[in-house]
Amino acid sequence: MAGGPAAVSFLTNIAKAAAGLGAAASLLSASLYTVDGGERAVIFDRFRGVLPETVGEGTHFLVPWLQKPFIFDIRTRPHNFSSNSGTKDLQMVNLTLRLLSRPDVVHLPTIFTSLGLEYDDKVLPSIGNEVLKAVVAQFNADQLLTDRPHVSALVRDALIRRAREFNIILDDVAITHLSYGIEFSQAVEKKQVAQQEAERSKFLVAKAEQERRAAIVRAEGESESARLISEATAAAGTGLIELRRIEAAKEIAAELARSPNVAYIPAGDSGRMLLGLNASGFGR
Repeated sequence: MAGGPAAVSFLTNIAKAAAGLGAAASLLSASLYTVDGGERAVIFDRFRGVLPETVGEGTHFLVPWLQKPFIFDIRTRPHNFSSNSGTKDLQMVNLTLRLLSRPDVVHLPTIFTSLGLEYDDKVLPSIGNEVLKAVVAQFNADQLLTDRPHVSALVRDALIRRAREFNIILDDVAITHLSYGIEFSQAVEKKQVAQQEAERSKFLVAKAEQERRAAIVRAEGESESARLISEATAAAGTGLIELRRIEAAKEIAAELARSPNVAYIPAGDSGRMLLGLNASGFGR
């Protein structure tokens, strides 16, 4: 019987020790927090508010219940949003903007106090639309296409300045898509067709002018040739013309002689005799 109370006391002590160890382990666990790579932490203290220091990567201690960590992702993140803006000549244009942003680590406590953890979703769409509308309104619709690098540079510089006011760093800003309304697109297409027709008309006019000049030159050449022939004939007689006629006759005779379907009939009585023989032969 003496061993019973001792055993109970021993087990009670073990239970108390286990409870103490559990409480100590829970307290230790609540006193530790971990900041992963590419992250930073901001500490909120119930008495002092948001602490001005930013906590880096690793495992750190805090006072349970009194302090609470808030983790920020400081890696560059992409954001895309669209804007429907009006140009200087009152045309509506749809633009899609892509941003690569990250928070300024030094000012994370200020960002947390004024904007919270979702700072980028609260700021970037609003300032992006504001800047796009302001820049697009400075250009005509066709200038957005011809001066697109200049437009992109203006948007990038203005957005970087506006984002810095909220302690946000923009690593890249780009206009990824630009399109116009149906009416303007049809007007541009008609304009291009009209320009092509105008260029074709210019080509036809130039071609007709060249043909006219060629005809004039040909006529002048033929006239000069006829004049020279007339002068030569008047000076030397018609001997040259007769010579050309004889040469032409010789060429014609040579061509006929090479043809198997052409028969040569002598002139005079011999020819009539051959024709008579042929006629009598056909008669029989």
